[in-house]
Amino acid sequence: MTEAGTTSSPAAAGTDATLNELPLLRRERIWGFWGYSSVNVGLAIATWAFLQGGAVAYYVGAKPAIAGIVIGYGISVLLVSLAPCIPSGRYGIEQFVLLRSVFGEGGSRLLVVVMSALLAAAWSSVLAIMCGHAIANVSNEVLGTHIGHGGIIVSVIALAVVVVSWLALARGPVSIEWVNKFVAPGLVLVTVGMLALVLSHTGWPELSAKPPLAPEGHDGLQNFMLAVELNIAGGFAWWPNVGNLARLARSTRAAFWPNALGLFLASVVAAVVGVFAALTLSSEDPTVWMVPLAGAVVGVVALAFVGFANVTSIVSQGYASMVALKGSGGRLLRKVPWAVLAAGILSPAAVVVFFPAAVYDNYARFVSWGAILVAPLCAVQIVDFFVLRRGRLRVRDLYLPSSTSCYGFWHGYNPVAFTAVAAGAVTYALLLDPVTYEPAPAFRYLTASLPSFAIAGVLHYVLTLVWVRRRGLGGYREGGGPGRPR
Repeated sequence: MTEAGTTSSPAAAGTDATLNELPLLRRERIWGFWGYSSVNVGLAIATWAFLQGGAVAYYVGAKPAIAGIVIGYGISVLLVSLAPCIPSGRYGIEQFVLLRSVFGEGGSRLLVVVMSALLAAAWSSVLAIMCGHAIANVSNEVLGTHIGHGGIIVSVIALAVVVVSWLALARGPVSIEWVNKFVAPGLVLVTVGMLALVLSHTGWPELSAKPPLAPEGHDGLQNFMLAVELNIAGGFAWWPNVGNLARLARSTRAAFWPNALGLFLASVVAAVVGVFAALTLSSEDPTVWMVPLAGAVVGVVALAFVGFANVTSIVSQGYASMVALKGSGGRLLRKVPWAVLAAGILSPAAVVVFFPAAVYDNYARFVSWGAILVAPLCAVQIVDFFVLRRGRLRVRDLYLPSSTSCYGFWHGYNPVAFTAVAAGAVTYALLLDPVTYEPAPAFRYLTASLPSFAIAGVLHYVLTLVWVRRRGLGGYREGGGPGRPR
């Protein structure tokens, strides 16, 4: 690590070491346990956590919702904390550079475009649109206006949120930490305050007796499994971002445990509060809850805090995507100024915000499309790093050309890893249609993400042993040199 990592110093790289894809030395990392925890809390308690709770309330009541949220987030946050947080924190390496050891250099570039650029842009647009909804609701409640959720005003406000996010993102990751030191405590207070207000309006006996928001006649077990799946998918949605944030942590422990405090605990609490508010007010939309619950003044302040948190979440996602693109974009993207690349990352979101209804009204399908790729991808990465490689990587080879790297596979691509991910994605789609969101009969007992994860992981392990390792490719044999296809 030292030999490859020495080039990541600011002097050698000609810039802040945290703004490039090279390995970070311990002294170049900026977050300890509490610093990274505050970032995670700010990332978790945005309005998407409340929206997650509103979506869960559509299927189940309060008691099964709590169980579904804890189970779903517990499973998926643990898995994304293992991969990519552990390897990124251990080696200080950008998470898509790490994937060269699994998919090859060329394969990892494909994943950067799909997983980093597109998903980050989609999530950024969701957060920006939610800010637009929040401000529109405040105006309607306080000023008596009649701004519709699908109107041009919401889109213009969302576009302004994207611009503000770009201004913060252009300053780099230090701005993320600085903002979250103030935002995270405020968000915790907002969440606890919402919980107190909901319980004061509706006592627990009455709240626990409220039916879900979905029409009657749905199968109870199936609805519960849909709620669990929704939360598993919501936890997997952190994958494109957390590795590149975890690499900034000063130790492996500091890269792993803050996820339990931030991504799990904070998300669970916020989502549960979202369920309670949705059931109390009979609405899935979190932007309409706060003013009726807390009144105009307190409700506006609470919405402002949550809206500001959306900006910090967009910035966190954007940083992870930019580092990934710099690592995989070759010399061309490495020469692009940070602020210009930030504008490029957020440009798709600036377009999508002009279609607010299409984005906002299809939340469950949206997270399902993310999980259909992330669940098998996470399985392949965990099996490859922890089982096949036993937690060891050759850092120098991650940065060598495919022709000389032990991770060259077949001319920069590993078809075994892609086959495993594809098999997992097909398994997911067979169990839960990502277009119609209609589950198959077996879904009632299996979910979709967990079988997808299992199939992809087992297939990658078996095919790697019988096909890749026997040919001396991929650096799986200890002490073996760079493998070339035969």
